Amino acid sequence: MAVGRADIKIYAIIVAAGSGSRFGAQLPKQFCRMKGRPVVMTSIERVREAVPGVELRLVLSEAFIDQWAEWCREYGFASPVVVGGGSTRWESVRNAIESIPVDADRRAIVMVHDAARPLLTPEVATGLIAALEQGYDGAVPCVPVVDSIRRVFPDGRSEAVDRSEYRAVQTPQAFRLEDLREAYLRPFEPAMTDDASVMEAAGRSDIALVDGADCLMKITRPGDLDIVERML
Repeated sequence: MAVGRADIKIYAIIVAAGSGSRFGAQLPKQFCRMKGRPVVMTSIERVREAVPGVELRLVLSEAFIDQWAEWCREYGFASPVVVGGGSTRWESVRNAIESIPVDADRRAIVMVHDAARPLLTPEVATGLIAALEQGYDGAVPCVPVVDSIRRVFPDGRSEAVDRSEYRAVQTPQAFRLEDLREAYLRPFEPAMTDDASVMEAAGRSDIALVDGADCLMKITRPGDLDIVERML
């Protein structure tokens, strides 16, 4: 399935620089084996399939760049351009944006994706690009919240909230390159938990919510690997 117009350049940043400390494995979750290979290889393949002609940036911790090259040789895998990550996700994405030529087409689109979400579908990618072509500042895939949720106050009290008013946000998130580049020139703020929040801090808050997918779940716990493998 084609994504977007052929005359618009699309970049994708795959963020794989996290330490995965909550995952509880010897390796960060993006490098754990799924179907015998590091998870991130499937993530890269799925982006390439969903967005034909995409130009990729893979953000890695400096500590894993040499190991990644060894894995690519071992599995005969064609690596994207590798960018050194920072100490936070925000720094990693900023580094990847800075690696994109400054004279890139101002109409170019950039999609920022977490390596631990390996099952991107063409339908999700198409929805993101279509939203940008309609004039939105950005687009993020979302799914309904299925669990009951409560708001917790600083003093420990909590209250029930209407889950129908909330959505769980996934990646990739898509924006025009020039807008995202400008937004990442601003200083970091704790509220910048994803790329859409970085854009909102820069005054670009017209963010479209498009249909995500259950298969686009983020690998967070060891058991999630088994779930994603079954989805494959």
